[in-house]
Amino acid sequence: MKLTGYEQDILDGKYGEGMAYALGIQVAIGNAFDADCFVPITRTHVALSAQDADLWFAEKLLSKGAKCKIPPTVNPSINLKYLNDHLFEIPEEGVNIVSATNEAYRKLGAQLTFNCTPYLQQNVPAYGEVIAFSESSATPYVNSVIGARTNREGSNSALCAAVTGMVPRYGLLLDENRKAEIEVDVQAKIESDFDYQILGWCYPEKYKGLEIPIFRGIKKRPTPEGFMNFGAQLNTSGCVSMYHIEGITPEAPTFEAAVGNKKIKEVITITEQDLADTRQRLCREPKKIDFAMFGCPHITINQVATIARVCEGRKFKVPVWLLVSSLTKELAVRMGYNAIIQRAGGHIVSDTCIDVPPCWQPYYHGVGVTDSPKCAYYNEIRDIEFIIRPIEEAVEAAIIGEVLK
Repeated sequence: MKLTGYEQDILDGKYGEGMAYALGIQVAIGNAFDADCFVPITRTHVALSAQDADLWFAEKLLSKGAKCKIPPTVNPSINLKYLNDHLFEIPEEGVNIVSATNEAYRKLGAQLTFNCTPYLQQNVPAYGEVIAFSESSATPYVNSVIGARTNREGSNSALCAAVTGMVPRYGLLLDENRKAEIEVDVQAKIESDFDYQILGWCYPEKYKGLEIPIFRGIKKRPTPEGFMNFGAQLNTSGCVSMYHIEGITPEAPTFEAAVGNKKIKEVITITEQDLADTRQRLCREPKKIDFAMFGCPHITINQVATIARVCEGRKFKVPVWLLVSSLTKELAVRMGYNAIIQRAGGHIVSDTCIDVPPCWQPYYHGVGVTDSPKCAYYNEIRDIEFIIRPIEEAVEAAIIGEVLK
């Protein structure tokens, strides 16, 4: 990589050991991907996880005196007080790692938003803006739906970018690398948000490559929630950092514009039967459940409203958890949704992730219902079996205590 005098001064320690350490990692990444230089960024988002490696790296940067030049928003942690009050007493190991991680990021200068959907609320980039985002639902959303530019950063590389204020210029920052090479002929009706969940999981099952796909045949524009969940599943079932939908996403007004000078390498057809097969494999058979969980990614105020509408005046038979941003929680309180869900026996909890052990221990080895394949996949390691259904069906299941179909 060609470094400017300023960048070389950083590496030489002129601006502190922490900044030198962060840039050194970025130089190694840039060299690995044949980047030619660094470019400045304007936004960052770090997928904070409150797990051992995350804490180790954040504290290492902090010990070297690092501070964030571009304050990042961060992924959810755990709302210790709420879970202590309403679920169980969080084990000391959980309290310690969550508290230590939050404190390390605070001292680094991060914005403690604790939300995995910053692209909808607190950290929304503009078209063409060069940024550094980690988080599996965020990368495809900002690249594909908004047209901002980020590579598929890890939490560590995104944190380094927050410290230095720059990223190596490679990959999806370059025009030619944002063009489609896989044509996806969608011969199925894609109408509901849940249809996008299933399509997002199905495509990587049929094609495992890293090339950017363009989806054709989709007529109805997704809701923000549909886009959010589509990208989340594409980047969980597979590794899709960017996609196009012909005539819908901003860099694909036409098929030709999305492809540019690239050649289509393969055409993948997705039929109604393909989606039905994916849904059957993914969603599991009906059975009794122990709890319900929504919010991977964090659900929006529109999804909270849907849940409140279904459960109003009724009672849940099993515990129900809605994971949201603090802004969405405040809106839910203002609009009366929180009261409706609480009266039904449910909980809206902010700042919290389904994937921060050991804070969901009461549900280990249990059976839950969710609308999110990503939620189900992440919890397999804890022997939690999730049955996946559309959000309205999942709420109904929580009311009667079992999934019937």
